[in-house]
Amino acid sequence: MTKIAILGGGSWGTALAIVLSRSHKPHDISLWMRDSVPAEIINKSRENHLYLPGCPVPAGVQISNDLAETLMNADIVVGAMPAAHAREIYSRVLPFISNASPVFVSATKGLEPSTHLRMSELLAQLFGKLSPPPQIAVLSGPSFALEAAREDPTAVVIASQQESCAALIQQEFAGPHFRIYTNEDVVGVELAGAMKNVIAIAAGACQGLGLGANAIAALITRGLAEMSRLALALGARPETLSGLAGLGDLVLTCTGVLSRNRQLGIELGKGRALHEILANTRTVAEGVGTSAALLALAAEHHIELPITAQVDAILHHGKSPREAITEIMDRPQKRE
Repeated sequence: MTKIAILGGGSWGTALAIVLSRSHKPHDISLWMRDSVPAEIINKSRENHLYLPGCPVPAGVQISNDLAETLMNADIVVGAMPAAHAREIYSRVLPFISNASPVFVSATKGLEPSTHLRMSELLAQLFGKLSPPPQIAVLSGPSFALEAAREDPTAVVIASQQESCAALIQQEFAGPHFRIYTNEDVVGVELAGAMKNVIAIAAGACQGLGLGANAIAALITRGLAEMSRLALALGARPETLSGLAGLGDLVLTCTGVLSRNRQLGIELGKGRALHEILANTRTVAEGVGTSAALLALAAEHHIELPITAQVDAILHHGKSPREAITEIMDRPQKRE
C-alpha cells in the first residue's frame, strides 16, 4: 500500500487527505500539522474545525505534528503549506528522507517571496543532491478545498518534467470525484497558479468598489493575457494557460465565493486596510505575498504586468483601489 505524507493541515492539506482517502487506490495517509494541539483535536473529533468545518476526516488518516512519524516510509510527500513557509518546512523534512527518495508533489500555489522561486525549483534546490534525486510534480487547477472535500466533481492538473512521474500521481490520486490530467509544463502550471491569485485580488477589489460585470469580465480576460505574457517568456506552453491550471483556476478564483484572494480584494475595495483584514483572517491569501515576486520576475524578463503592478501598489504602497482602476483605464489605447 502506498504511503502518502501530507505536509500542512490547513484547508487544502486537510481536503487532500480526505480526497485521497477516497481515491481508486488504497493508501496509508498521514497529515502533518505544525501545532500539536490542533492535531490532537482533529485526531479525536475527526474534523478540522478551524479550516474545514463540516467535513469529516476519515478514521484511517493519521494526524500528527511529528515530522519523523509522518514521513516514515513515505512513498509520496505532498506539500500543502503556504509558499512563505515552504523552505522552512522542507528544510526540516530533509533529515528524514532516506536515499530511496519519495516523490514530492507540491500543492502550493505561490512563489517564495524572498527568492521568487517556484515550488518545484525550491524542492530541486533542497533535495536535488540526494541520491537518487527525487521526482517532483506540481498539483494545480480549479479546486476549492471545501468543494473537493464534500465530493463535488473536481478536475485538476498534475505536471512533471518526467512523464512517468505525472502518470504515477494521476493513478494514485484519481478518484470517483477527483479527475486528474497530466502535463509536462511545470513552469506554466506553477506560474498560472501563482498569478491567478493576484488577478483575483483585483477582481475582488472591483466588486468591493461596486463595479459591474463588464469590469470583472475585462479584468479576467486581460489578466489571462498578463499571465500568458510572463509564463510564455519563461518557457511555458500557450495551451497550459488556456487549460485548467490557467483559465480554469483564474475564473474560479476571480468569481467563486470561496476564494480567499477575491474576498481579500472585496474588503480592500470597501476601504479596509490590509493589516486589518489580515489580522482577522485565519487562512492565507497567497496573492498578498506573490505580487512583488511576480513583478521582480517580470522585470528580469522585461515583461509588463499592469494589473499585478496595481495590485502590488494597493497591497504594499498605500494606493487606493479606485485610483488603481483609474490608472488601468487611462493606459494608452492599444491593439489587443
